[in-house]
Amino acid sequence: MPDLWLPGAERHPLGDTAPTDTRYAPRVIWHITWDKNATRAKPADLVPFDQLVRYFTGSGSSVAPHLLWDPFSGRTAQFYPADSRSKSVVDAPGGTRTNRTGRVCLQVETLFFPYCRVGGRTFATVRDTPAKGLDKILAWARSWGVPDDWPMGTPTWSADRDEHTWETRGGHYGHGQTPENQHTDPGPMPKWSGASPVPKPPPFPGRSAFGPGKSNASVLLLGQQLVRRGFGKHYRVGPSRDWGEADRLNTRDFQLAQHWSGSDADGYPGPQTWARLFG
Repeated sequence: MPDLWLPGAERHPLGDTAPTDTRYAPRVIWHITWDKNATRAKPADLVPFDQLVRYFTGSGSSVAPHLLWDPFSGRTAQFYPADSRSKSVVDAPGGTRTNRTGRVCLQVETLFFPYCRVGGRTFATVRDTPAKGLDKILAWARSWGVPDDWPMGTPTWSADRDEHTWETRGGHYGHGQTPENQHTDPGPMPKWSGASPVPKPPPFPGRSAFGPGKSNASVLLLGQQLVRRGFGKHYRVGPSRDWGEADRLNTRDFQLAQHWSGSDADGYPGPQTWARLFG
């Protein structure tokens, strides 16, 4: 099992844990703390990291993330384990459980506001920062199956929300891309790459490749991709070439997450399941 706590992060467990909704693919939500309103003409000094730690462990615990990250020093503090929800986005009653969507729904508050001043230099966006420690956060997210992708595109200062994409695709999202929320952060983020690429799947092998008694590379590939997308909870050991009930149940969970029902969610992959799973 991947690490529940980011290796090297300062631990400040709040204890108020709650499970995520593992029907959905794993993800990361990125924020900025936006502690001050500065401008290019009037920059302001960055707020001290320890001040934000005191806030999230005190009066701000009701909106605490998983991680507080300082992109200038690389320092990180963690308040919730990876398998718990955190509380940094609006989660309206009766709607999408925005704080809980995914095998993990990791939330990162970046210590930053536009035109913050550090070491005498002014930074307009997170993309302009040294982004120290980002590689460790990304490696941790990948270990939980989060792909490097931005399913709604790389963040800008505008809000662009699509609930279907949110519910069906894992990856990285900005606060401004999260349903039920009105914020527009984090703004432009550093570019990254380097995750192990997902193997390009062969064409759909046909329905006859799956089911009781089947043993082949397509069954293994299906299981591996289900795990990558956050739909592997029924595996006790992991996917293999041999079709089993865990394969059917995990496939069914994925189909249900597409809002399919009846024969479209029977746990046996057809062309649409295959295309959506690898899409």
